[in-house]
Amino acid sequence: MADRSLRGMRLGAQSLQSEEGVVYSPRSRYTYLCPDCGTETEMVFSAEAEPPKGWECKHCGHEARLLVDDKPVEIDHSDVKTPRSHWDMLLERRTRAELEELLEERLQYLRARRGTTEHKYSA
Repeated sequence: MADRSLRGMRLGAQSLQSEEGVVYSPRSRYTYLCPDCGTETEMVFSAEAEPPKGWECKHCGHEARLLVDDKPVEIDHSDVKTPRSHWDMLLERRTRAELEELLEERLQYLRARRGTTEHKYSA
């Protein structure tokens, strides 16, 4: 009985929805040019959306720039902070002389500890 109710259907292979009456939102095409490899990439965005000024190049991974009137848009990177390393943050809290003094104290402590205690796994 179950065989007859599914006869003629390819389950999962086709959608039963049609595209009749579907109105697509308006879209705009934008072109990005990579200054490193010279590749042009076309992207489609909603007409209501503002396109980003930069897009990652799919060939080399560098930043491609939006073309407006066949000229690349200048991207302002002045607000981007450079990442700080642990060393930079440490130097904000202590001077180099203080760090050298702390290092020497710690090394003396480790050397003293290593010389007086025996290792469990020594052969």
